[in-house]
Amino acid sequence: MDFKHTEERVMLADSLRRTLTRGADWAALADLGVLGALFTEDEGGFGGNGFDIAVVFEELGRAGANAPVIEAGLAGGLLADCGQAERVEAVISGALKPALAYAEPGLRYDTGPITTSMDGGTISGRKSFVTNAEGCDLLLVTALDEAKPCLFAVDPADPGVTLHTTPALMGGSISEITFDRAKAEKLGSADTLDARIAAATLAVCAEALGAMETAKAMTLDYLRTRTQFGRPIGSFQALQHRMADVAIEIEMARSAVINLAGHLHDNGPTRDRHVSATKNLVGRTAHLVAEEAIQMHGGIAMTEEYALAPISRRLIAVDHRFGDEDWHLARFMRLSA
Repeated sequence: MDFKHTEERVMLADSLRRTLTRGADWAALADLGVLGALFTEDEGGFGGNGFDIAVVFEELGRAGANAPVIEAGLAGGLLADCGQAERVEAVISGALKPALAYAEPGLRYDTGPITTSMDGGTISGRKSFVTNAEGCDLLLVTALDEAKPCLFAVDPADPGVTLHTTPALMGGSISEITFDRAKAEKLGSADTLDARIAAATLAVCAEALGAMETAKAMTLDYLRTRTQFGRPIGSFQALQHRMADVAIEIEMARSAVINLAGHLHDNGPTRDRHVSATKNLVGRTAHLVAEEAIQMHGGIAMTEEYALAPISRRLIAVDHRFGDEDWHLARFMRLSA
């Protein structure tokens, strides 16, 4: 089987890498077509395949970019499912930054049952772990309408919306949101939420893969240049063995990401089994790579000014987005039974 990317995906990856090296902002990513790669042609984009998502987010992770692209793909995909063509077009062009609020306090990583509800055109309730809600233009909120989970569009500037925001470990921000009779526009059913979260989980795993590659490259460079006892520390066999283990684990994670990309559009149970297998492996590997990179760098890796610090934080935070390794292991076992 040929796992090489198509020529178009290779060109997109190369262009994105060069653009990120120059310091791309949200507008530059939209102009490059990065957001369009997250959507199918029927939705107004030119990609939407699992491998399109993997290519984009591996490069974003490699560069340590903090643009809210995952939120655009996740919330934008739900907008597409609800037939919101104009809003999806605005997301692809970079004119609209949406964010999804679906998790609630006490639910851990599950999507339900939810308590936020709609009444008379307004919604009330609380949502937690909403990434990059600060600065977004539109909030997509899951809430009950006649006991059925539905999606609603809410203006984040509505007086009934209160954000409690803090910087996120992986970059960007994270918020807990309180809705107190906030005006809401019903968009449709939330039936496709699990499928869109599966795609977002692939994005997180691919992003982690790119970050791991950066951490590996930085560590290799350090081992080749840092000298001790008159020679580079990379010549010491103990460190060579540790670095080899890191490289092997990263390649295993890459295989898992490729496997998930290929199974992203399978039926629900099969797709979710591959999602959980990949997220469990990538979460463990990301933690290992962060720890080994820091230890092989020594004290310099603990300084905020050194470039490895934000990469390591990003890798450690991977395990806490869309389910940690224990949660996914339990789900994988349940789905495989």
